[in-house]
Amino acid sequence: MGNHTMDGEMIRVSCAALLTLFLAVPPANGEAKFSHVVIIVQENRSPDNLFGSRPDFEPGVDIRASGLDSEHQTVSFSPVPLAGCYDLGHTHRSFQQAYNNGAMDGENKVLVTAKAGCLVGLSPQYRYVDNSSGTVQPYFDLATHYGFANRMFQTNQGPSFPAHQFLISGTSAPADESDLFAAENPTGAFDGCASGPSGLVQMIAPDGALSTMYPCFNRATLIDLFEGAGITWRYYTESAKSIWAAPNSISSLCDAQTVKGKLQCTGSAWSNVILKPARVLTDIAGCNLADVLWVTPTGQNSDHPSIDTGGGPSWVASIVNTIGNSKCGYWQNTAILIMWDDWGGWSDHAPPPQIGQSNGWGKSYVYGFRVPLIVVSSFTPAGYVSNVNHDFGSVLRFVERNFGLGLIGPGNWADSYADDLMDFFPLRRPNPFIAIPAQYDADHFINSTEEPTDPDDD
Repeated sequence: MGNHTMDGEMIRVSCAALLTLFLAVPPANGEAKFSHVVIIVQENRSPDNLFGSRPDFEPGVDIRASGLDSEHQTVSFSPVPLAGCYDLGHTHRSFQQAYNNGAMDGENKVLVTAKAGCLVGLSPQYRYVDNSSGTVQPYFDLATHYGFANRMFQTNQGPSFPAHQFLISGTSAPADESDLFAAENPTGAFDGCASGPSGLVQMIAPDGALSTMYPCFNRATLIDLFEGAGITWRYYTESAKSIWAAPNSISSLCDAQTVKGKLQCTGSAWSNVILKPARVLTDIAGCNLADVLWVTPTGQNSDHPSIDTGGGPSWVASIVNTIGNSKCGYWQNTAILIMWDDWGGWSDHAPPPQIGQSNGWGKSYVYGFRVPLIVVSSFTPAGYVSNVNHDFGSVLRFVERNFGLGLIGPGNWADSYADDLMDFFPLRRPNPFIAIPAQYDADHFINSTEEPTDPDDD
């Protein structure tokens, strides 16, 4: 450990800090090498819905504030609050209705579920988030200061539970050798591998045949690749029973044991699942950031229609700002991937790619509609817009490439077909951090006494 004096202040530079700085320097081929990858997963938005209030917010973005209905008529979007009073269907069946065999004109047939007293209005599926008061301005600022993806697609054609499974494995299959996919959110007494006997999840076969099974899977994940490679990880989520808590349905990550008469996830792997999302902020501030982390929100800060209360943009900005302003050297060695887990039933004009249909992988359930993706790092040019096809497998492939890992499981899941997001990191020298103004700062979330709301059952 060495000591250096600057302006009369003693600065202690540890070997670990020097290593961190070393890893932040891109290698000779120009690719950035990151010590940390932060995957922030919000809920249920399409790019046209989230950014449609300003379709031309920066040059090159592909946003449209209109869509086609089943009469093949163009429907212009109207504004809806981020914290709305109704939800839209985003099941596999909803996808099929909206997709309509590639015509992209069936969104108006998607189910609408409203709270009591909610005035839904005409064409509720064809809306953009109202930003007249700056509600979602942090997302626009993140996109313009850093990187935005025009063509980020869900890998799966359905709701949150399978989406989050794809985000740790590149599949929602129950086992490595299975050709089934978990297709919907679970029903009954769901708690992953600690579910009650009534806990079930619908599965879909390549021919479209449906079945059900207990929601506990013996399947490889990205986390398996971390073992032996010295890579640390954490998964931040509001509840062990959440459909957003992907590790709870993987038997190797959730060792279900009876504790005080109650079946629950236990084990050394499960200790990396942090049941308080805001702890990510104190971990960053305390220089305790894992190498790879997934961050899911509370319901109030999720952007999920009908359960969100509007805190999502500030929540995301607080994570980015805490990393960017960190005294631990995190800005130059951290890549932040901000994404949404499914399209939420909102209209979006861009048809999904047909990779899964042309090569046979994922037939009947791959690929889904667009979701937003914002990439933040010191090596990402301001205002960069990517036109490369990305999907959830791209997130996994990026982590694999960054840390020199192989493919997950049998090597024929989403990560094996996806790009690696490296087009977002072309800079040879790091840019300074640009803070994102937001309504609430990190202290608001750290000190919140609000009881977290559970995800709805979609």
